[in-house]
Amino acid sequence: METNQNTGVANEAAPKKKSYTFVIILALLVAGGGTWGYTKYNHGLHHEETDDAQVDANISPVIPRISGYITEIRVKDNQQVHKGDTLIVLDNRDQLIRLEQANAALEGSRGNLVVANATTSASVASGSTYIANVSVAEAQIEEAKVSVWRANQDFARYENLIKDHSITQQEYEQALANKQKAERQLQVLVTQKNAAERQAKAATSQTAATSRQTSVVNANIKARQADIDNAKLVLSYTVITAPTDGHVSKVNAQLGQYLQAGQSLFSIISNAQPWVVANFKETQLTKMKLGQHVKIHIDAYPDHVFDATIASFSPATGARFALLPPDNASGNFVKVVQRLPVRIEFKEVKDEFISRLRPGMNVFVDVELN
Repeated sequence: METNQNTGVANEAAPKKKSYTFVIILALLVAGGGTWGYTKYNHGLHHEETDDAQVDANISPVIPRISGYITEIRVKDNQQVHKGDTLIVLDNRDQLIRLEQANAALEGSRGNLVVANATTSASVASGSTYIANVSVAEAQIEEAKVSVWRANQDFARYENLIKDHSITQQEYEQALANKQKAERQLQVLVTQKNAAERQAKAATSQTAATSRQTSVVNANIKARQADIDNAKLVLSYTVITAPTDGHVSKVNAQLGQYLQAGQSLFSIISNAQPWVVANFKETQLTKMKLGQHVKIHIDAYPDHVFDATIASFSPATGARFALLPPDNASGNFVKVVQRLPVRIEFKEVKDEFISRLRPGMNVFVDVELN
């Protein structure tokens, strides 16, 4: 009987021991959950977080400025390049022909300038000759006027003497002939002077015209030189170079392929400092401001923490830049919490992990609110 009683007492004690263990475990769970909840609550008061974020960087597209066939491809996928490195070479035979044509046109214009200058010099010389002829004619006219005056005086004397029969008829006629000859000579010289003056005026006009022609030829030379410069510029476009230091994306080009001007071939991801674009909900922006400290966790490097700061806020939400932005005035309004892109820049520029970052990597952002 005592054995049965002892067994009963043992059976009653066992459940009590189990109930204490359960209470202790429950208490630990409640305490742990409360601590974790309080920690998360306190963290939420002083931090804003989002995993809607990505690494971003400058991406420069490689675009040909002229059309042409590819003759050389000097880069491969993912290759690192420096600014000015040759990426692709296009067939340049058409551009070389245009450059030769422009050079030939320039030589022709220069030849026209030589002819125009020679013509101008000849016109100036002719004008000087005609002006000298006018001066000579004026001197001859003055001399002829003296001859006419003397012939008139002689004729007047002989005319009186013939009335008295003091001279012969032959002498009288000779004096008359000398008078008429002197008068005709004066008329001839006056006519020659007028002709020389007209020729001088014509030469002056010709000189002015040839001078203007010289100006036109000089303008043509400048135009031909501009054509040469343009041809050289277009020729330089047959060599496509890297616009910046960086890494080449997938090269979408083949030898012999015909490229259109403006056709996008591939891109170069710049080696310049990358940054993070985090899309925070509009309800998270209440206490956020420029310069706040940010801790960044990147999925590719989960054990490394990047220090950064808020650099700027987008002037509009991401939805406003969409291809079809929402229009709440259309009558189908549904309130959706919008997200605003926030630019975050790294503090430690010399952090070796930053050089390993690539645009598009997923990021977890933790902003410390002041």
